[in-house]
Amino acid sequence: MSNLENEIKELEEKLLFPEVRHSKKQLSKLLADEFYEIGKSGKVYNKIQVIEAISQEENETSIILFDFEVKELTEGIVLALYKTKYLNEISLRSSIWKKHIKNG
Repeated sequence: MSNLENEIKELEEKLLFPEVRHSKKQLSKLLADEFYEIGKSGKVYNKIQVIEAISQEENETSIILFDFEVKELTEGIVLALYKTKYLNEISLRSSIWKKHIKNG
């Protein structure tokens, strides 16, 4: 696994930790302002809606990430593809990550 793939996987895994999921501050740092999610119902949720919903979850059960891979779309932009297992439900997931260069 490449350094980039490891870095993206670690970021995705952070989003699954209960202590991160219950922290609006940590979620806000991990998710871009233009973040949105398409739920399994097809409904689109923005960053604020997702943070509010996730941070209020009562569940402490671990979500397991597996079959992780990264595809570079262009320089600095990658597509992460993976599966998650929560209780007995397996879901196919994807996300796009963009590298931000810090100035100074």
